[in-house]
Amino acid sequence: MKLLAIAAVAAAVLAVLAGPAGATNECRGFQICVPVAGPWVVVPTARTVPRPIVQYQLACPKGFIVGGLDAELTDRDLDVTFEAQLGSPVNPGVSTRDAALFTGRAVAGPVRAASFRPHIGCIPAAGGGGRIPTVAHIAPPGHPSARHVWTVRVHPGAHVVRKTCGGGESLVSASHAVGFYGTTPPTAGQIAAVHASHAVRNGRVTVSIRAGAAVSRVRTVVQILLTCAGGT
Repeated sequence: MKLLAIAAVAAAVLAVLAGPAGATNECRGFQICVPVAGPWVVVPTARTVPRPIVQYQLACPKGFIVGGLDAELTDRDLDVTFEAQLGSPVNPGVSTRDAALFTGRAVAGPVRAASFRPHIGCIPAAGGGGRIPTVAHIAPPGHPSARHVWTVRVHPGAHVVRKTCGGGESLVSASHAVGFYGTTPPTAGQIAAVHASHAVRNGRVTVSIRAGAAVSRVRTVVQILLTCAGGT
């Protein structure tokens, strides 16, 4: 009965949050798995060394952890990886938690309209067959930093968003990413319609966003990611 209840929850979450997984493999090998697809994340392109990167965090529904990952690429010269936690054995709940941080880089220089779409397969955090139950929402002892993520819907016009770390925390790094939701990658025109930049001053991150009319026809977001240290 417990397994059936978990399956029912997974099916309900799937119906709300996930579309068809297509040819992606984030749920391969799992009896119970909720596929979650992110937006098409725009990858900055340049010939500078090191090549610029973009990071995007994709989270599971409550009560689930990341069991598998995949991505769709618009170009073979995009290098997409994810951040894993240290630990042994390498498996869900040890190497992954309830969210996955993807990093994308165009390794061959400028690529027109470069983007990738991250996918995660989410499995129950506890009670999933014979897997050892794990704590999904607490960082392992000694983990020195925490990520804070905000995803902002983009509308035509100019917008400014300001974010800081939590009380007692200090800012380690900041980044932002532009994403377009949909089954197909954004066009070069849609990518060019969104300009986002961020600046850091006295521990406060200011993100400036300018968007054209093209974003009114597609769900567009800017994700702001702060890595912070310290705190309680």
